[in-house]
Amino acid sequence: MPTPDLILALAGAAALLAAVLPGLLVRRALSLPLVYLVGGVVLFLLPLGLPDPDPIAHRVALEHITEICVLVSLMGAGLALNRRAGLRSWATTWRLLGWAMPLTVAGVTAAAVLVLGWPIAAALLLGAVLAPTDPVLASDVNVGEPVDAENADDEVRFALTSEAGLNDGLAFPIVYAAIAVATAGGAGWLGEWALVDVLYRILAGLVCGLLIGRLLGRLVFHTGADELRLAERRDGFVALAATFLAYGLTELANGYGFIAVFVTACTIRRAEHGHGYNNVLHGFVEQIERLFTAWLLLLLGGFVAAGGLASLTWRGAAVGVLLVLVIRPLAAWLSQIRGPAGPKERLVISFFGIRGIGSLFYLAYALGHAEFGVPPDELWAVAAFAVLASVVLHGISATPAMTRLDALRDRSRLPAG
Repeated sequence: MPTPDLILALAGAAALLAAVLPGLLVRRALSLPLVYLVGGVVLFLLPLGLPDPDPIAHRVALEHITEICVLVSLMGAGLALNRRAGLRSWATTWRLLGWAMPLTVAGVTAAAVLVLGWPIAAALLLGAVLAPTDPVLASDVNVGEPVDAENADDEVRFALTSEAGLNDGLAFPIVYAAIAVATAGGAGWLGEWALVDVLYRILAGLVCGLLIGRLLGRLVFHTGADELRLAERRDGFVALAATFLAYGLTELANGYGFIAVFVTACTIRRAEHGHGYNNVLHGFVEQIERLFTAWLLLLLGGFVAAGGLASLTWRGAAVGVLLVLVIRPLAAWLSQIRGPAGPKERLVISFFGIRGIGSLFYLAYALGHAEFGVPPDELWAVAAFAVLASVVLHGISATPAMTRLDALRDRSRLPAG
């Protein structure tokens, strides 16, 4: 068994690299998540006696760690967005949420039934788990820091960030449907599911997020008492307080806390759009997000090194490849027909549907609530392979693709002559 000192030393080294590597990888066809993933494989292959990162044995711990990581990333995504929410300004986002996500769920579910021969509950669960894009691992294609101009976000980065901010919460109703199919069977659960899991919990997440965001925005920026105006103190950890407060209160109200956290972040940002304190809040949560991402991806690499993909068949791998290369790109491309994104932007948005930490959370959560007729190790192998395929493929291609798209965009703005 490794000593606690060794584990602390490795955790510290990973944290230090989280600070150093972003500067080293700028403009390189290599993403930070991919580096950590490979590093985790190498680390766990060394004779250090590190514990087996088994997601089945440590399901509860994994569920809560990934939950916190996603929450922090949702707060960061909401604070970074510069556009004011609206039907037209967020048109690409609504198309991705309303069309691309359900089509992706349907495509993965059908593939799991037809290719893997899984029962409908397990197939639907896989579709729900792999449908949401990931705000944690998509830093190379997300918007950057908050800026004053509301039109600063290009369509690609804005669409991918806002989509990831909302579809993590919108995957929950589909997860609950899969759990209901596995436990109740039949169709008797549909009425309660539609009223409670879809309508009420989504609405509760939106309302709680708006209310908490407005209250916190007033406290941070506009309260009359100088002692209570938090923006004057420059404390970044207020973003973490807002994250946990919004999530906890919304979950107590049986709403979707993921939605509430993202809406809270967007509402706080709108309270004083151009204030420099937004950058302080965003910078703090971005640092926390990088720490959790580093540690989790090291463990995911360790999962691979420890033989976590032993239960993966060629059929399971085929489903993961179909998701990354066919199902998501096709669904997202179809959803944007006649939308505001240009042809090249549409292709990039469609291709970069990055999977990651959110998928690991949902699978850990669901497996704690039902049996799905498929061995848990097989479910983990297929889901983990899809995440790995996304991290590798998108990690290599994100920087070149975005650099090329930015160059084409800048060239089109140059005056003729």
